Amino acid sequence: MRGFIAFTRKEFTEQIRTYRLLIMISTFFLFGMMSPLLAKLMPEIFEGMKIQGIEIKIPEPTAIDAYAQFFKNMTQMGIIIVLLVFGGVISNELTRGTLINILAKGLLRLAVILAKYTAALCLWTVSLILAALTTYGYTIYLFKDAAVPKLFFSVFCLWLFGAFLLSLIFLSSTLTGGNFGGLILTTVIIGGLFLVNIFPKAEKSNPLYLASHNMDLLQQTLSQGAFVKAIVITAVLTVGCLLASILLFWKRRL
Repeated sequence: MRGFIAFTRKEFTEQIRTYRLLIMISTFFLFGMMSPLLAKLMPEIFEGMKIQGIEIKIPEPTAIDAYAQFFKNMTQMGIIIVLLVFGGVISNELTRGTLINILAKGLLRLAVILAKYTAALCLWTVSLILAALTTYGYTIYLFKDAAVPKLFFSVFCLWLFGAFLLSLIFLSSTLTGGNFGGLILTTVIIGGLFLVNIFPKAEKSNPLYLASHNMDLLQQTLSQGAFVKAIVITAVLTVGCLLASILLFWKRRL
């Protein structure tokens, strides 16, 4: 337990030194701030544009538009940021051999994986909460109808998908070598999940369901019950990826 706590502290320090903390916090805060602003200014932007004499008019924006922009930013650019920041979290250290001395001093390999995942999950959680609260605050300020249903649950679904994505990155980094092996393999697997959506019956079991139907919750076209299967499967896959990462890392020669 002491080894886990000490290595977790080391990971938090590493996040500061490698600017992972700065990158995640600053970019997610920017996403949270920009989402309601873009929704509010979009009609004015298009009103000044003319394409071959045709005026483009957009209906008066609402709070729903602000949250739509938020989830669009988070599920596109936000996920890319997570992949780039954490893509080499294990493979980089395996390539440099920086874990050999630490493990030789008695630190369990189990503690290494769990500590790294804990630190990464904490950073993802704080960044997402910051972005969501920033969007919420600006939406209240800019729109009169800021209250929307099931916002917390919708953000939770996105958080769970991010937790799964991190576990998938850890598994991919443990399986592959090189600085970008984990990032490439994770991208390939995510691409495979998109292909699964070709089959309509499999869509609600796909982890991507949690990150692609957030606005259906807010617009009340889907109930929370529609996400139960995806939540359970995503949670099981997250734990499974972590267990597989631990087993593979345990047997891997450094």
